[in-house]
Amino acid sequence: MIGLSAGLTILLIGRVAGISGVLGGLVQPRRGDWDWRVAFLLGLVAAPLMIGLAKAPTPPDFDAGYGTIAAAGLLVGFGSRLGAGCTSGHGVCGLSRLSLRSLAATIMFMASAMATVFLVRHVFN
Repeated sequence: MIGLSAGLTILLIGRVAGISGVLGGLVQPRRGDWDWRVAFLLGLVAAPLMIGLAKAPTPPDFDAGYGTIAAAGLLVGFGSRLGAGCTSGHGVCGLSRLSLRSLAATIMFMASAMATVFLVRHVFN
């Protein structure tokens, strides 16, 4: 579904479906560029809600507290802006367009994720 929405977004309106870019465009909106971004984000929220109505959702089980989760979210958001895109923008859309910048960003995302998991599970635990 992510690949399909990314492909349709680039084919139909010529825009990359990276979530940080879609959301960032709402923070500093341009004329005529607001409606598709709102529709895209509403679809991101509506899809899991509709699936939750179809079947009983499994409650999340976090090993971290709310403060840690909030700090992690802020760091991911900061990294997305610093890296000029997020995992969906670089990993799904950029790699499919054979972007070398997206390849480098995706390698860094994955290396950072692997290092974080290793440190949290084997060093700090």
